[in-house]
Amino acid sequence: MAPERNHDFFMRLAINQAKIALAQGDTPIGAIVVKDGEVIGRGRNQREEIQDPTAHAEIIALRDAAEQIGQWRLEGCSMYVTLEPCVMCAGGIWLARLEHVYYGAADPKAGAVESMYQILEDARLNHQTCVHQGVLREECERLLKDFFSRLR
Repeated sequence: MAPERNHDFFMRLAINQAKIALAQGDTPIGAIVVKDGEVIGRGRNQREEIQDPTAHAEIIALRDAAEQIGQWRLEGCSMYVTLEPCVMCAGGIWLARLEHVYYGAADPKAGAVESMYQILEDARLNHQTCVHQGVLREECERLLKDFFSRLR
């Protein structure tokens, strides 16, 4: 399978997680963690569902991945997430030492990996994560736009 097709495949899995979040009444954001071509962690926004401000898709996916492999260092792993990570999630990704982050939609108001901040590529930190934007961007953006338009 061509690398781009792998990225689309894994982002579609993250989109599926976002759709589960939507069905549960949460903001439709999903994330997965991949190691050696296998999904080892899944997460979706669950802030409303469990009333936890830290229950972002990325954090839940990191916890799931760490539990699956039995360690918190997720070196050699990649994350696919439907929305550019916020400051908290970028911090978790950095601490977990992910190798790559692929995201769909940019977040100009709170994005912490490219839009407002570049936490994951900051050379002052002891680890950098390669950031890749725009994987299935239109689909990711559409999920969020439809969700927020229904709220208004």
